[in-house]
Amino acid sequence: MEINSRETIERILEECRIIAVVGLSSSPSRASHGVASYMRRQGYKVIPVNPNEAQVFDEKSYPALADVPDKVDLVDIFRRSDAAGEAVDEAIRIGAKAVWLQEGVIDHAAAKRAQDAGLLVVMDRCWLKEHIRNK
Repeated sequence: MEINSRETIERILEECRIIAVVGLSSSPSRASHGVASYMRRQGYKVIPVNPNEAQVFDEKSYPALADVPDKVDLVDIFRRSDAAGEAVDEAIRIGAKAVWLQEGVIDHAAAKRAQDAGLLVVMDRCWLKEHIRNK
């Protein structure tokens, strides 16, 4: 399926209910916090992945995707573009269905690796904005 296609976005929003948010911050002023808070209010399960956080939203934060005990549907990436590839590769290794590189996060090579591995891929888009647009 094509990266960023309407069909890809709709499938992710509909099918991916367990979301690991890489780079999730406990600080309410951070974009990751706002987006993840919205996800939770919409009924999605949010799993924090950040080695610098012990807990976010009363949920244990894991240092890496490989440490998450739950099956993850979507890996939502809030990292700098130059660090996104590592998270994408981890998402492939854990068998996630999809990766979402947030607005401003661009790594074409990593997106292609995920797509070639059979994952649904969205890049340089805001999950929250797309969710509102698709309601």
